[in-house]
Amino acid sequence: MAQDVLTDLNKVRNIGIMAHIDAGKTTTTERILYYTGVNYKIGETHDGASTTDWMEQEQERGITITSAAVTCFWNNNQINIIDTPGHVDFTVEVERSLRVLDGAVAVFDGKEGVEPQSEQVWRQADKYDVPRICFVNKMDKLGADFYFTVQTIKDRLGAKPLVIQLPIGAENDFEGIIDLVEMNAKVWRGETKLGESYETIEIPAELADKAAEYRSELLDTVAETDEELLEKYLGGEELTIDEIKGAIRKLTVGSELYPVLCGSAFKNKGVQPMLDAVIDYLPSPLDVESVKGHVPGKEDEEVLRKPSTDEPFAALAFKIAVHPFFGKLTYVRVYSGKVESGAQVVNATKGKKERLGKLFQMHANKENPVESASAGHIYAVIGLKDTTTGDTLCDPNQQVVLESMTFPDPVIEVAIEPKTKSDQEKLGTAIQKLAEEDPTFKVHLDQETGQTVIGGMGELHLDILVDRMRREFKVEANVGKPQVAYRETIRRKVEKVEFTHKKQTGGSGQFAKVLIDLEPFVGEDGATYEFENKVTGGRIPREYIPSVDAGAQDAMQYGVLAGYPLVNLKVTLLDGAYHEVDSSEMAFKVAGSQVLKKAAQAAQPVILEPIMLSRSRRPRITWAM
Repeated sequence: MAQDVLTDLNKVRNIGIMAHIDAGKTTTTERILYYTGVNYKIGETHDGASTTDWMEQEQERGITITSAAVTCFWNNNQINIIDTPGHVDFTVEVERSLRVLDGAVAVFDGKEGVEPQSEQVWRQADKYDVPRICFVNKMDKLGADFYFTVQTIKDRLGAKPLVIQLPIGAENDFEGIIDLVEMNAKVWRGETKLGESYETIEIPAELADKAAEYRSELLDTVAETDEELLEKYLGGEELTIDEIKGAIRKLTVGSELYPVLCGSAFKNKGVQPMLDAVIDYLPSPLDVESVKGHVPGKEDEEVLRKPSTDEPFAALAFKIAVHPFFGKLTYVRVYSGKVESGAQVVNATKGKKERLGKLFQMHANKENPVESASAGHIYAVIGLKDTTTGDTLCDPNQQVVLESMTFPDPVIEVAIEPKTKSDQEKLGTAIQKLAEEDPTFKVHLDQETGQTVIGGMGELHLDILVDRMRREFKVEANVGKPQVAYRETIRRKVEKVEFTHKKQTGGSGQFAKVLIDLEPFVGEDGATYEFENKVTGGRIPREYIPSVDAGAQDAMQYGVLAGYPLVNLKVTLLDGAYHEVDSSEMAFKVAGSQVLKKAAQAAQPVILEPIMLSRSRRPRITWAM
């Protein structure tokens, strides 16, 4: 990490590693860090020793929970990498990472092919139009099938894969790859030196025909990108390696197709050619279109910012983390301009001034201090008080709001309470800090049950958060199922239900008489209650009508079966009577409350259970028979 960031953005790549859980993302990242000289040894996920899985929970469970940023250098190029989780509960980490990345490596299990979360992260990359290359990993695994995996990329993702490598052998016999661009073979012999070196040899004779077939398909595809190349190719001339790579790069950056490579990260085979492909085919910040934004408060006034240090400063905060020593750590992608540590900027999203504290390049959970932040790179900042995920930081004199990001609503909730009084205040602090970090972590106080309810993307998500409360904030809490917020309603209409409220104890009394119809009701706008007044002839003075309505609504707060709120009702006030002396707003409110209870008991009341709307999607696959 001693090297400074590169100012030549043509030599910079901001990429993510994305995949289904257990496809080998973190293992691949670990090999990248080893071969690029960042790490002097390889840490394995199953040993809890990988660089990017630095959280205790990640090391214990052997999975990635939070995205981790690392920087490495390969052949004089800088690669900023974000290793993302593969578990569906932590999909927010993928979402916010892809928002700020220029390219990605999609890792697939060579046996399983495209898996459910592979589809999810692929769609997320589509959403932000992120160019990708595909790495078919685990070619040493029992049952690994490169060609099957390529077919699933076509069928399940609807993508257009471009095979640029073929495997040599499979399962225990996997030893290398055929490079269809250079038309040679690269093999890793034995287990020595952790795969640091490989031999470049001629393509094995038994694979020559298959290599020629896929090479022909490759050339047919790339020749069509340029008239001169097509003319040269059809004329029988050989395309140079640079011409082929240039054409593949053009197609990849335009997301027209996705180069497919293969290897086995765990067996240290195929990672270096994949790194070459990152440089050769994925875009630099200069290859990406100018970032779009708008003038604060004027969404119709578009602003473009080019990836240049000559442009006004603009950056997007995409991740918040709590650092044990620095406190709040904000990760930003700088899209334009340059800013020094200590500079004053504006949070254009919230309209508040911020001062940048120290600036870092992050290596997982380790900091590398830098003096300034410039366009095209990813940094971590301390000292930002009001900035949250999705906010724009910019030059105070030339403000812009960049497109933010959207996050899904929680799909599961649990009730949480402190074990002791001393934990009460600490629990509130812990929840606040974790909610700042994670936009999909929600908390609310259930007004009906009085419980504090936390929500997230799944059981594992909430388990991890509660565990972090205990470890990082020293909070002991009880967690359980939230009390079910049932509702009550009626199943039939009842007519002309009457109630008279009469109270005379000497002096001023109380009198109110009402007659109503009660029926099931759901409004077009989703309303669950309606009140209609049909009283004529002044039988009830106009000033008392709202009191009947208010009394009915009060009664709806406590149902007639089990005390749960009543919903989906229409009350029609038909008639009534009043007394010139004893009637009052309070009397008619009491009458309205009591007549609704009486009517509800006669209208076949029932208890409603909560339901959840869900949506499922299946891939369109045509199986050959």
